[in-house]
Amino acid sequence: MSAPAPSAATAPAKVPRRSLARVFWRSLFLQASWNRRGMQNLGFAYAIDPALRALYAEPARREEALRRHLGFFNSHPYMAAAIVGGAIHHEERVASGVEPARGPLTYKQTLQGPLAAIGDGFFWTALRPFFGALAALGALLFGAAAIVVVLVAYNAVHFVFRAGLFLAGYRQGDRLVATIARLSLPVAADRLRAAGAGLCGAAAAVFLFRAGAASGPVAAALAALAAGAGYVALARGARLLPTAYVATLVGVGAAFLLGHLHGSS
Repeated sequence: MSAPAPSAATAPAKVPRRSLARVFWRSLFLQASWNRRGMQNLGFAYAIDPALRALYAEPARREEALRRHLGFFNSHPYMAAAIVGGAIHHEERVASGVEPARGPLTYKQTLQGPLAAIGDGFFWTALRPFFGALAALGALLFGAAAIVVVLVAYNAVHFVFRAGLFLAGYRQGDRLVATIARLSLPVAADRLRAAGAGLCGAAAAVFLFRAGAASGPVAAALAALAAGAGYVALARGARLLPTAYVATLVGVGAAFLLGHLHGSS
């Protein structure tokens, strides 16, 4: 007797593109409902809900799937886009009956920590400071319009990055790990930090030049002295924010003193 033909009911379940677009849009607000107990869990469940509605027609199965994503979740908000996409990939497999219901949870729990570390190192300590230094230098050279340009550029970069991660997670599932490894984000982060330090040096040089041109060599010398003292303090283990506050107060005081002396001369 020949084997029965495959049933149409066993066809792989797929989320429509419109629902995928809605999930990605919602994932941009992942932290809008951040809470101490589950952290980003409510945002994650809200984001993935359109995909679950497309996959599970029965209310009981849809509720069960949604409850899976109400557990604890916390990752870098940009890198989390990859996990949202990958969770949909696994939910499609669960809905098709080729994977146990635990699959999406295992995927999330495995990747949320490592991707949080990669995202913090690349975005928070490299890409964002680089664009901040670029904005500072641009403001000194071209005015406030440069800040707007840099903000637009930063958000364009991070938005494209999040969209690419979301699609890679959805299409590749577990193979996403190799894709992210090929990006070499820690190496790129080191280069961005070095470039950001160079931009900060250029901004300091422009500031000193303008201070000397506007108020004479004494103001330029004081600014250089303050910068050097701040660097030495940080190199010896001083805390960043208190050092920045002290440097700001000293700078304001020196500016008032020089302005008074300049006005009385």
